[in-house]
Amino acid sequence: MNAPWLIILAAVVGQVESPIKVAQTDTYIQIETNALQARINKKGYVSGTAQNCLLDKKTGARDLGFGLHIMDFLLGPGWKDDDYGREPKYHGNLPKHYVEGPQICTQAKQLEPKIIRGDGFVAVTMEFRFTKPGKGFKAGSLWRQTLVFLPDTRYYFSSESITSANDVENLLYRIDMPGHVKHKNGDTFEQIYLSYKGNIPAKEFATDFPPDAKFLYQRNDAKLPERMIRAYQLKRDGKVGPWVAGMTLDPTVTVEAWCHQRGYVCFIQELHGRKVKAGETFGAAYIVGYFDDIASMQATYDRYKGPRAIEIKDGKWKLR
Repeated sequence: MNAPWLIILAAVVGQVESPIKVAQTDTYIQIETNALQARINKKGYVSGTAQNCLLDKKTGARDLGFGLHIMDFLLGPGWKDDDYGREPKYHGNLPKHYVEGPQICTQAKQLEPKIIRGDGFVAVTMEFRFTKPGKGFKAGSLWRQTLVFLPDTRYYFSSESITSANDVENLLYRIDMPGHVKHKNGDTFEQIYLSYKGNIPAKEFATDFPPDAKFLYQRNDAKLPERMIRAYQLKRDGKVGPWVAGMTLDPTVTVEAWCHQRGYVCFIQELHGRKVKAGETFGAAYIVGYFDDIASMQATYDRYKGPRAIEIKDGKWKLR
């Protein structure tokens, strides 16, 4: 006969919840750890984590823009006779043309995210096949995104991969990293940190300026940065808070990175910028989330620096 304390212990064990909770509706998936709460949209504005829905449980902070690690489209350098905008205030004198669209975040309209539960983590994966080719290209490139959430961690790991349907002499893809910053005269954030530039006070973003006016990063293979960290420090009720950071773990994959003002702080990042063959796959890996200071961002970056992908296999995940 079992001792009473054994029966009680068994009942308690049976009630232990997973350290990561997952809830779903028709329009989103919600992930909740003891450190973060995040939402991934199935419909509407899709890819990455949804706007204002990454909650830092330590401080109560939320992101300020339209979402984090948001995917746009495929591009090449140089103007072509297409509808890629040439408005200086939006794109500066940085000639580009479309390779494939549409813009996933605003025009895909619906994705079908999949949940993977593993050994101490929950991952969400999603994909989209491009349907609108630019002039001289065909549609069909495949975008995949993976987000990995861990207990006791105020950030998540993420990655995307692109499998090209075309031979392209120089193929770029565009994302928001970490994400745009909504504000009025700097009321919501204290400062910006760019690892390749340093600290920039909010007052620098009081008026609009194009992406190539200041704070523009352009890759120089002869002099690559030690880290690729882009972050903003939150401010609420006049008090400074934590940082929201986006870290590209291999600093060599970023081609251009904008940080300009166009009604909001625009954090555009363009990646790869190399020759590709049809069927070739490439991408990048990231850390996105909350940090107390720049030193902790740098230490975390250095711990994980280098990988370009996330691999999930046999109930485990790893950066590679």
